[in-house]
Amino acid sequence: MLESLTHLFEHPMMNVLLVGLLIVVISTTHAQPQHYPETRRVDVTDTLHGIAVKDPYRWLEIDTASEVEEWVGRQQSVTEAYLSTIPYRSALKDRIRQVTTFNTMSNPWHRAGLTFFYSSDGVRNHAVLYVKKDTMLPKVLIDPNTFSDDGTIALAFAQESLDGKYLAFGKSQAGSDWHDIYVLEIATGKILTDTLRWVKNSGVSWQADGFYYSRYESADNGKSLSAKNTGQFVCYHKVGTKQNADKVVYRDLNHPERYVGIYIPEKSPLLVMHQGDGSSKGNKIFVRPINDTAAPWKLIFSNEDASFYPSVWHDSGFIGTTTLDAPNERVVRIADPFGDATITTIIPEGKEPISSLSWGGGKLFISRIVDVHDRIDVYDPKGNHIGEVKLPGNGNAGGFNGYVNDTILYYSYSSFTYPTTIFQYNVHTGESKAWYKVRAPFNPDEFVERQVFVTSKDGTRIPMFLLHKKDIVFNGTAPTMMFGYGGFGITYGPGFNAGYIPWLEQGGVIAIPNLRGGGEYGEKWHDAGRKENKQNVFDDAIACAEWLVSEGITSKGRLAVNGRSNGGLLVGALITQRPDLFRVAVPEVGVMDMLRYHLFTIGHGWVSDYGSVDVEREFNALYAYSPLHNVRSGVEYPSTMVMTSDHDDRVVPAHSFKFAAELQHRYAGNRPMLLRVETKSGHGAVNREKSRANLTDKYAFMWHEMGFTPHFEEEKN
Repeated sequence: MLESLTHLFEHPMMNVLLVGLLIVVISTTHAQPQHYPETRRVDVTDTLHGIAVKDPYRWLEIDTASEVEEWVGRQQSVTEAYLSTIPYRSALKDRIRQVTTFNTMSNPWHRAGLTFFYSSDGVRNHAVLYVKKDTMLPKVLIDPNTFSDDGTIALAFAQESLDGKYLAFGKSQAGSDWHDIYVLEIATGKILTDTLRWVKNSGVSWQADGFYYSRYESADNGKSLSAKNTGQFVCYHKVGTKQNADKVVYRDLNHPERYVGIYIPEKSPLLVMHQGDGSSKGNKIFVRPINDTAAPWKLIFSNEDASFYPSVWHDSGFIGTTTLDAPNERVVRIADPFGDATITTIIPEGKEPISSLSWGGGKLFISRIVDVHDRIDVYDPKGNHIGEVKLPGNGNAGGFNGYVNDTILYYSYSSFTYPTTIFQYNVHTGESKAWYKVRAPFNPDEFVERQVFVTSKDGTRIPMFLLHKKDIVFNGTAPTMMFGYGGFGITYGPGFNAGYIPWLEQGGVIAIPNLRGGGEYGEKWHDAGRKENKQNVFDDAIACAEWLVSEGITSKGRLAVNGRSNGGLLVGALITQRPDLFRVAVPEVGVMDMLRYHLFTIGHGWVSDYGSVDVEREFNALYAYSPLHNVRSGVEYPSTMVMTSDHDDRVVPAHSFKFAAELQHRYAGNRPMLLRVETKSGHGAVNREKSRANLTDKYAFMWHEMGFTPHFEEEKN
């Protein structure tokens, strides 16, 4: 067959088309019918706005039931048996381990004469928190690698007290979002008897000899990973006491779905309480004197569609960013929070959206997004522009936090091909100097990152990053992974990821479109991809995938689509809407049942982005794209591996269980429809080894289903 077609390749226009055709033919020759575990279907129907919606896998939502656990075990056996036949799986894992094993360090920060930082050797599962005083050598403060033998207990957060005496830190079990809080004495390293439970969506904010934190009532352990989380309230814990002695500082029984937290900006004499829920994009901000617990809370900001976060206390007032009357955000000041609380603009909204505000050395550092790259402008507290931080290139930067009198600040910078580097910034001269460089075991000069712009269905200009080797020749054969998200105002900028290297060095391409629904161009960009506009996100991704094929970057037979969480929803929607466009699909921890997402854990907080099933027009939009409800019989779907984790209590695994079961039920072809369930892990991989295992199986599955065989050297440095 190959010899009989070679003469056609002499025609330049036929080359890409025929290579794509051969890829499809070759990649399907190995396919065999799959035999999946039987999945019981039940007669459950909900009637929503006059529409009968069947839910035959409702029983899979009870993920702790023995029947569900047995079903998951059988599914995992099928998946492992399939993956174990891929001959290069072990070599791929070795290569991933090689390129992801290197030393890293966080930005350092100071408190009460102490310097703190995280450092990782790239070998052990978790980074270690160190503390250093003056010229003394750093000492280990917390080593999460000692929490458990298998590395499945992780450090969720750590926050030192204002006097540098204590450290409150959270532990996460098996990747769950639930945290237990403990207290450590920094000077001695002794862990005290304090143990606080049922903490979620909260850190701590120190005041005097204790701290504020947000928690929930204790939950039934059997349902704690899936039950709806409501009734969050704020407590104050005094070091050395039992949790049942904690004082409830704020609780609102009339709004059980509302999130609430308290924090104290540096040097502020006022507590700041923020409230928000999933019904709107806005928030409420209240203040109260720190030392007057009898004083009432004063509301200083409230808006359904805009938010405000006071983050800096300076000259008897708050400075922060707001989207009020400014979809690209502006920096504002409240000069008299306990008086008239009037908001005045000190840095107006600009053409590029603000992504963050930092405060250090008596200056404001404003990060703006310019075509998905960071620009850092420096201002004085009155809003006068001082200058710009000169970054090494078009990448992402973060840091610049410190005290008012600090003369040296730290920030990190990276891009797709520029490993993370920490810089010292001189507040007086405005000069930057490299302080710590990551030395990843690869040559960045072998790869290139570039940005293209694709026209979506309605004419909108969509940016997309392409990563590949410098010497690549595009003829439609490059195995290509398109990764997307498109939601919640989140921006996917050019940050370094060593996990991309094994894909790229095989001649592959990684495409990252910046879809509407994200924050790349401010709130208008976000609004264009949420609720009834959510279809724009999928249209953007489809346009980018079609561009990759039409431009000869790849072919449909070599194109994979991948996304996590809201990006997993993206993958599910794409393969149900355009199954012909992709050869392989890997949705990870995705939101797949758009009619019941709000009933589990914190899902009710996503209504502002997805919409509510109780509102008919929003229900119609949800039902139209919900991946679970749009799987059809008689369709040739891409080879699909649905990935989730048994301790994911953010996007509960029932989403993935039900979607995989429906694919297996409806699809009658030879391509695999697999379910991969990681154990003792959560919404993100709980440790380094599980992250490597996930990445190995994802790449191996994609390549195998594309009919692509990678070649690994025995030792590659």
